Amino acid sequence: MEKENDHHPEHLSPEEIFHRMFDNDPFSQWMGMELVSVEEGACTLKMRVRGEMLNGFGVAHGGITFSLADSAFAFACNSQGRHAVSIHCSIEHIAPVREHDELRAVATEENLGNHISNYAITVTRQDGSPVAFFRGVAYRKRQVWE
Repeated sequence: MEKENDHHPEHLSPEEIFHRMFDNDPFSQWMGMELVSVEEGACTLKMRVRGEMLNGFGVAHGGITFSLADSAFAFACNSQGRHAVSIHCSIEHIAPVREHDELRAVATEENLGNHISNYAITVTRQDGSPVAFFRGVAYRKRQVWE
């Protein structure tokens, strides 16, 4: 599919879109997510794992890495200027995450279609080693961010 650039100067920038979303996102705020960078088709977030995020094995619940990756995915796919919603996500957990680990999720656009876009998100810990690989597919609505 041909890449369609929907971002025009009269529309919001990726940073403005991020803040519109994040400022109204109590879950991502509760998780302690912080913006590292955002641009068209990409977003990097970071967060520190807290004690109440651990499961019965003493490691971070899988939903923690999933949620971090899912938020980076959401901000990346909306950064193109149109409202976008998740229609499919999957994750592979490849290493345990412990309390106090600082996680980083890097979302990268692989395909931008008129209605469907695809993203790869890698979650790493503070030493740069990967802990999870996430894939996301988004449906792009006609509504633009204004």
